[in-house]
Amino acid sequence: MTTRRPWALRTGATAASAAALVAFAGPAQAATSTGTPAVATATAAAAADVDYDTWQRDCQLVMNQALPQLKERIANPRPGEKQAIVLDIDNTTLETDFGFSYPQPANRPVLEVAKYAQEHGVALFFVTARPGIIHSVTDYNLKYRGYKVAGLYVRNFLDLFKNVGDYKTAQRVDIENKGYTIIANIGNNTTDLSGGHAERTYKLPDYDGQLS
Repeated sequence: MTTRRPWALRTGATAASAAALVAFAGPAQAATSTGTPAVATATAAAAADVDYDTWQRDCQLVMNQALPQLKERIANPRPGEKQAIVLDIDNTTLETDFGFSYPQPANRPVLEVAKYAQEHGVALFFVTARPGIIHSVTDYNLKYRGYKVAGLYVRNFLDLFKNVGDYKTAQRVDIENKGYTIIANIGNNTTDLSGGHAERTYKLPDYDGQLS
């Protein structure tokens, strides 16, 4: 059984520490048609007891609901529309709190959905609270694991002092300003999904904030 290993950024590590780490290296929710998170059935495990298999099973439940909805939306674009999906990174697109390696493995249920989207012309944008100092290693990690990165948003120095939810909302606004329609926003924390600017939101489990 693989147990959860919290990443140092969760406990307030400095940007330099985060760079060194990368160099070495509740219930799930899904969206309603209005974009409001709706509870999906998932394993109700206590955060301290979450193991890798439980987490993967819970992620798969959410993505099993997301994929058919996204397939339908991708197949019915509006005239001239550029579709995009926004994704968080830690414990969303990459396995961050399980194991310690680099490149970090992809979160398989999310990768499967992302691959379908990118193969059908949907742009993938990644919005993370990671600091800018690890932009290049994060970009490499995502591409190495099979994600096509249309854009990667990391926090600059001033962003580090902003509310994370507000910061991430501002990045989605910027993506919209580039002419994209954000058909889905996928993350595992409420700060990944709050603030609107996405047709649907899909929340992966964070077990009451125990996963970064």
